[in-house]
Amino acid sequence: MSYLEALRYLNSLTNYEQKSNYPYSDSFELKRTEGFLRLLGQPQRGLKCLHIAGSKGKGSTCVFAAYILRQAGFRVGLYTSPHLIDFRERIRVLKPIADSGLGHRRPNHGLLASRTRGADFEGMISKRELAGLVNRLQPRIEEYNRNLKNSSLTFFEAYTALAFLYFKEKKVDFAVLETGLGGRLDATNTVDSLACAITPISYEHTDKLGNTLKQIAKEKAGIIKSHKVTKSQGPRLIVISAPQEKEALAVIRKRCRQIKARLFEIGKDVTCRKTKRGFSIKGIFGRYDNLKIRLLGEHQLINAATAVGLVEALRFFKVKIDYSSIKKGFAEAVWPGRCEVVSRKPLVVLDGAQNSASIKALKEAIKNNFEYKKLILILGISSDKDISGICRQLNGWVNQAILTRAKSSRAESPQALAQHFTTNIHSCISGVREALQRALKMAQVKDLILVTGSLFVVGEARDFFSGNSR
Repeated sequence: MSYLEALRYLNSLTNYEQKSNYPYSDSFELKRTEGFLRLLGQPQRGLKCLHIAGSKGKGSTCVFAAYILRQAGFRVGLYTSPHLIDFRERIRVLKPIADSGLGHRRPNHGLLASRTRGADFEGMISKRELAGLVNRLQPRIEEYNRNLKNSSLTFFEAYTALAFLYFKEKKVDFAVLETGLGGRLDATNTVDSLACAITPISYEHTDKLGNTLKQIAKEKAGIIKSHKVTKSQGPRLIVISAPQEKEALAVIRKRCRQIKARLFEIGKDVTCRKTKRGFSIKGIFGRYDNLKIRLLGEHQLINAATAVGLVEALRFFKVKIDYSSIKKGFAEAVWPGRCEVVSRKPLVVLDGAQNSASIKALKEAIKNNFEYKKLILILGISSDKDISGICRQLNGWVNQAILTRAKSSRAESPQALAQHFTTNIHSCISGVREALQRALKMAQVKDLILVTGSLFVVGEARDFFSGNSR
C-alpha cells in the first residue's frame, strides 16, 4: 500500500471532523474503540500517558509538556488534532536531544518560507511508516467493522489506535495526548493516564457537549477517571486544572473527589507571573525563573504553567524534571498556527482561535505584541462553532473584514458570516487563497493581516505562504 492509498483508505472512514450535524452520544462510543484496541493487543496499556482536555490551549499545553520531557532525556510520543496541512502532523515522536541530531540548535523561526516543516513538526510519522501501519490495520478494521451491528470504526478512532500502536513500537517513554472532542467519549480516553490536565473551559460545541459550562465541563472532566495504580507507583491520578469559571471548576473538583484524584489548580497551587526577563512559575515542587516561550500572548503563560504542573506531577511517580529541562523545553517549543507571523511588510498573522474566549485572548495578544496602521481581517468559521460570539468580538475592532470559507464541508458560508457584522465588511470570498490574494493587494507596508476563526482556514493560509497552495 502506498502513502496515497493509505490516505484514501483513512478518508473512506466516517470522519466527524468533516461533519457538523450528528448525534454526539450515538456517534461517539468509547466501547467501540476499546474493542478494537483489544483486537490489536491493547497497545495503549503499556504507555505512560499525560492526557489533556479543555476548550482552548490544549495543543499548546501538550507541546510545552512534550518539549520539556524531550529536554529531560525522554523519547516522547505526541498526539494532537486537528492537523494544519498534513495528517502526519498528528502523530509525532520527539527524540531526546542527544539522539535527535539537533544538539541545542534552535530551528529557524523567521518567515515560513525560510524554514522547513521538519522544524515546525519535528518527529512526524513518515509516509512509509504511516502507509505500513495502515496496510497492517486495514484487514483488522474491516474485520472489526463486519462484526459491529449498527456502527463502524471512525477515522479518529482508527487513527488514535494507530497512534497508540506506533508509540508502543517506537518505545516512547511518555505519550502526551490531546483529546479530540469533549473527553468522556473521546477515543483518547481509552488510556490510563498518570496525570491529566483540564485547560480553560468555555462555550464550544454546545449542540453536542451541552448548553452550559457545567455540562461542557462534565464532558471534559470525563478524562479524570479511576484506574489501578500500585502504591509504589504513587497516587491514583494527578489532575492539573487551569483557571476556570466557577461552575466549571466545581465540576472538576467534584469529579476529583469522587475518584480520589489529587487536584492542583493554576493560580492557587501553581502560580505564574511576568517578569522583566520573561516569566516565572512557582510550581508544586519548585520555582522556575527567567523562562521564555516563543508563542505570543499572555494566555500562553497559563498553558505554560499547566504544562509545568503536568511534568512536575511525574515526581509522584518517581520521575523528577529539573529546571534546565523546563527552561530549555519552553525555549524550543514550537506550535504553528498560534499567533504565528508568516510574512512581514505587511505583517500576516495566523491564529486558530475558534471560539469567543480564544478570540478575546487573540485580540489582547495582537494589541500587546504588534504595531500596525490598519488591521485587515480574513475570517472563516466552521458552522458548528459559536459564530455569533466570535463575530461579536471582532465586529468594529478591525478596519476591514474579508469573510471566507475553508475547503471543509463544515465551513460556514461567507454570506452567512456577513449577517453578524454591521460595519467594515470589504468582501465575501469563497476561498482562503483568493481571500489572501485580495488582502495582500489591499494592504500597505505597515498594515497587519490577521487570519483566524478556524484551524482549517489557518492551515490553508499556511500552505499558501509555504508555496504549496494550488
